[in-house]
Amino acid sequence: MKTHNLPLWALLFSLVLFVACDPEEPGDGPEPELITTLNYTLTPTDGEVVVLTFQDPDGDGGDAPVISSGTLSANTTYVGTIELLNESVDPVEDITEEVEEEDEEHQFFFMSTVAGLTVDYADQDEDDNPVGLTSSLTTGDASTGTLTINLIHEPQKDADGVATGDISNAGGESDIEVTFSIVVQ
Repeated sequence: MKTHNLPLWALLFSLVLFVACDPEEPGDGPEPELITTLNYTLTPTDGEVVVLTFQDPDGDGGDAPVISSGTLSANTTYVGTIELLNESVDPVEDITEEVEEEDEEHQFFFMSTVAGLTVDYADQDEDDNPVGLTSSLTTGDASTGTLTINLIHEPQKDADGVATGDISNAGGESDIEVTFSIVVQ
């Protein structure tokens, strides 16, 4: 009789081992997308278009990212648009489309040390919460500093200050964070 139970125990043990090692357990969620490029295109009503670019073709590790900063005109309002790409694959994957489709799960935050520089949201998700793929950037007098753009995945959009761009209560996880040097002249 004991010889007949051995295969049953072996089957139960291997089933437990299989379930314990299953990498797609509920709650694991999809793996985050790789964002190798962020382009922030700033278009003034009158003047020259400025594109702030972050490129890291090999992702984390390896080669250092290339960041192109920009010079903005003083006392000017720009329409800003963000483009996100994964250029490590062929064809290039447009991550912007995913953020648009899942806008309730994403929000960009803009933090600046440039005196007089403000960024306002120009787009919302279906619940009228800000997203930040489009924005309005306004400069003040001549100044220098930095502009940091941070894309948060699953922010707490109903937390205090988040709707106005305060990242301190946002929670969630950063998909990409880039700091650009800015000159306003």
